[in-house]
Amino acid sequence: MASIRGGVFTRADARACGYPDADIDSLLHSGSWRRIRRGTYAAHRSLMLVTDEVLYLRRIHNVLRTSGPSVFASHQSAAALHALPVWGLDLTRVHVTAPDGRSGRLRGVHRHIRDPVGPGLQLWNRLRLASPARAIAEVAATAPPAPAVVLADAAMYAGLVNRRTLSHAVTRLDHGSKRALTVLDQLTGSASIAESRLRFILADAGLPAPSPSPPPDSDPADPGVSPAEGLWFPDERTVVEFEPRFPFWCEEFEPSVDEPIPEPAVADPDGPQPVEHCWISWADLADPPTVADRIRTTFTRAARRTGIRHFARM
Repeated sequence: MASIRGGVFTRADARACGYPDADIDSLLHSGSWRRIRRGTYAAHRSLMLVTDEVLYLRRIHNVLRTSGPSVFASHQSAAALHALPVWGLDLTRVHVTAPDGRSGRLRGVHRHIRDPVGPGLQLWNRLRLASPARAIAEVAATAPPAPAVVLADAAMYAGLVNRRTLSHAVTRLDHGSKRALTVLDQLTGSASIAESRLRFILADAGLPAPSPSPPPDSDPADPGVSPAEGLWFPDERTVVEFEPRFPFWCEEFEPSVDEPIPEPAVADPDGPQPVEHCWISWADLADPPTVADRIRTTFTRAARRTGIRHFARM
């Protein structure tokens, strides 16, 4: 709860999470929790690092607390309240949707007027906000495609939405549905922001899609080194390794007998093996053309070393 409130919470929030008053007082006395103002607290560790996302969450809560009951957090503001990554999205304004009032941007708030406010709204822990599917659809209709794809990938990975609920939310937009559908067509099924960005760059550059199978061990001769995160291109005999930044959240589960863990693919020792590796760092992802050129160069180098040639089908 504290994570979606910008690190702060009330005594009522703590009680709702199962903390009795005696435990709350003990945590405050020991210094594990700190009193920010009367009735509002924060864990000591959350005071050590305040990011732009944390400040944004605090502004969202302030706006909702001072607004009327018909005002709902929407767009990236609702996505942030759902604990979804807001990488690459504009956090300079809090987005809300209301049935009346003055539309547009005013004092750090972007007010969207829609009468009626529309479906896909919910009340959670006294927070008025759009559902995950509606928030993603709104972002996909208004934001750049790369961060919108990251947002949708994270929600899909967490199980908050699926393609059906996202498509349904897009059809109920009052504008931008065509742009939002384009974003849905670019979902990558990634497990982190870095992977989502990399897969988006690959598709945007027209490069081949990686195999769904994991890449083979990058260095079998060194068993002490664990394989890096990477994408496996078997036809090009190439592994594109990347820095696994900001993994998406997903509730852990223990598979039952009916849902066994799939066995990893076993590489054929007599078959083709990867001979080239391409390393992409987090900083590299800020320059998509360079990333695409580096991967193309690696494909070409692999083809020269292995003698593989790809010809267009007639």
